[in-house]
Amino acid sequence: MKPRHLAFATLASLSLALTLASGTPAQMDQMGMAEPTGQFQRIEQPLWSRAAVTGVGMGLIGLELWWFLLSKPKSRQATTTGGVQEVTVTVDGGYDPSLIVVQAGQPVRLNFYRKDPSSCLEEVRFPDFRIAQALPVNQTTAIEFTPTQPGRYEFACGMNMFRGTVEVVADDGQPVLPEPLTNVEFAHPPSHAVEAADAV
Repeated sequence: MKPRHLAFATLASLSLALTLASGTPAQMDQMGMAEPTGQFQRIEQPLWSRAAVTGVGMGLIGLELWWFLLSKPKSRQATTTGGVQEVTVTVDGGYDPSLIVVQAGQPVRLNFYRKDPSSCLEEVRFPDFRIAQALPVNQTTAIEFTPTQPGRYEFACGMNMFRGTVEVVADDGQPVLPEPLTNVEFAHPPSHAVEAADAV
């Protein structure tokens, strides 16, 4: 189920559960219109219907929490063709894959194919690379950049609701940034120092 449909279903089920659990304060006349009597009449619902609606609502809330907090993102390693790392990303209720692994120092081309016509997904932004690109519906849009440093770089829709990550790894496959070099001692002196010593 798409995240936005899940959110709408959760809100609808919660409102229905609260309405049924608390009863609806209304008194209807023969025409179906409420009479302003100043008193509320409680509509009794069977206990099993209240329990069923509450159970469905709690199940949807649990599914939503799992979807957003516990489900792992789909990942894909970029394939290199002609010196360019390339991945196709399907835009349909989010980004698939939402985690893309590439190598540092090589050009990257992400081909976004947008199926979802919702206005939230009509643009994708890569803040770290200063890219904002419109994504027309039912078309593939290529976005190219070259990451120079290993790390994790996020991209998101125009409203920042749907997100993905480009994980840039070093040539040795390590996804973390290297530690800065401090107090480095050379095992062998630099070649220009050896030449200067020989000249003396």
